Amino acid sequence: MTDNGQSPFDSYSLEYDKWFDDHPYTFQSELNAIRQFIPGKGRGIEIGVGTGRFASQLGISTGVEPSEEMASLSCSRGIEVYNAEAENLPIEAEQFDFVLITTTICFVTSPVKALKEAHRILKPEGKLILGIIDRETELGKFYETIKDENKFYKRARFYSTREIIQLLQQNGFIIQGVCQTIFSNPEAMITTDPVLDGYGSGAFVVINSLKQMKE
Repeated sequence: MTDNGQSPFDSYSLEYDKWFDDHPYTFQSELNAIRQFIPGKGRGIEIGVGTGRFASQLGISTGVEPSEEMASLSCSRGIEVYNAEAENLPIEAEQFDFVLITTTICFVTSPVKALKEAHRILKPEGKLILGIIDRETELGKFYETIKDENKFYKRARFYSTREIIQLLQQNGFIIQGVCQTIFSNPEAMITTDPVLDGYGSGAFVVINSLKQMKE
């Protein structure tokens, strides 16, 4: 919380949103990675939609966002937003063909509850596409060292790709693919980085998973 008791995502929503304008190649590289796994059709939702930057570019018209200020910016981009937490979605079961969660899992109080909720609202054979900053990469390690000084990442818990894959598998998902990007300093990029299969060197990792139905 900030000194006025607000979340930094409410107090500094415009500053957060401006980062994407100031770092277009980083943003585009991450978008390119996510697009590898976004289905060509079907109804999607982004949990932790933020200011709507990703959803608006990916054709996702529905989002979930606990920050009222961020949600307002997302709405201005034409997205219908549920003002709610990832762990308690006001959505009926089996409503969506795919769920996107991008750089949000590090902020939720209970990743397990968030994944169970994503599983619940997905239709049978639905997909969960999850993007993270990999804690075990060079950039991930750097963010870990400075997070106490960063207004947004102060309360974040970064995960490794291995940890997220394990969490997905333990909570009803089958891994179908993994890709990575951001191999250079995101603050100084002058062109987009490539998107490569796998993980281990790219700071931004996207994991594609399938909802596993109970037998």
